Order: sequence, then structure tokens, then C-alpha cells
Amino acid sequence: MTHPGQQFPNIPGSPKELEPVEKAMLAMSYGVHVIGSTSADGRLNAMIADWVMQVSFTPRLVCVAIENDARTLKNVRATGAFSVNMLHEKDGDQIARAVVMPSDGGKIRGRSEEAASETHDKLRGLRYSLSPEGCPLLHDALGWYTCVAEQFVPAGDHTLVIGRVTDGDRIRDGEMLIERDLGWEYAG
Repeated sequence: MTHPGQQFPNIPGSPKELEPVEKAMLAMSYGVHVIGSTSADGRLNAMIADWVMQVSFTPRLVCVAIENDARTLKNVRATGAFSVNMLHEKDGDQIARAVVMPSDGGKIRGRSEEAASETHDKLRGLRYSLSPEGCPLLHDALGWYTCVAEQFVPAGDHTLVIGRVTDGDRIRDGEMLIERDLGWEYAG
């Protein structure tokens, strides 16, 4: 049963009743980032991340929360490097929609066996170059920075990757896209 004014997270499937704490946590705003990585054998990957923040000035450190079963986490553990691309409020939604689906077709429930066996190139059609460490830097982002992973901290169903910022640039004027602009939510 729903209540008047009930708000639901923007996720596939049937809406569910939200606990009060979920409602409170869903009120937080997050920027939309694309985390770029490469595997030990050179396969590129990109993933959407909302939970990204700076955690130190000296040295300059950032923290990214990555799901424990993510290809990106495996890549960062193997190579020690990643990029953070901040999406632009004007057109970052197009990049976000291209990157949001998992690379591994098997992570999406209900797919046929054939579709589940597919691996998707989430960078196809996006303009990018590679950092010296081999991580994607999106040309149409608001800005980007590269990191060397220094710590991996288990945090429930995610791992906090703390990285030392090694380089970066703001390449466009404007503001960063936030998840609320997309109608997406990643909290609760």
C-alpha cells in the first residue's frame, strides 16, 4: 500500500515501501562521475560512481566507493590506477546513460543466456584519450583527474578506494552533473 506523497527510488521493478532512514538518505545529493580503469592485460573499462569525495589536501587524496563485485575494483587492484571523470551538467547525461549498464551482461537479471554472455564496451562512441597509466580520460567531461590507489578499505557491499591524485584538469566551464538531475538515486 502506498501513502500520499510517498516517494520511491528511481529503480527498475515494483516500488517498495521506504523506511524513514531510506527517505532521509535519499535526500543527499551526489555528483555523477565516470571511473576509468584498465585491466592488467589492457582492457579498458568505465563505470558510473556517485560516492566520490576528496579526503585530504596534503597529500591530495580522494575516496571512491566501488561495489565489491565490480570489474573496476578488480582492475584497480591489478594495476593500482584509475581516473575520475566529472560529468558536465549540460550533456553529461548522455555519457552517464552510455556507461551505466554493467560490462558483464550476466549481471543483469532476466537476460537470455546469449545476452548474459556478452561483454559490453561502455566506451564505444565516447571521445577519450588515455592517461599515462592507461585509464580513460573523457574529452566531453567537465574535468578529470588521475589517481594511484593507496588504500583499499572494506565497507560492507562496497570497497573504499583511496587514491593519491597524480594529475588532472578542468576542461570545460560549467557545473557538475548531479544524480538528481538524471532522476537517479544511489543511496538508502
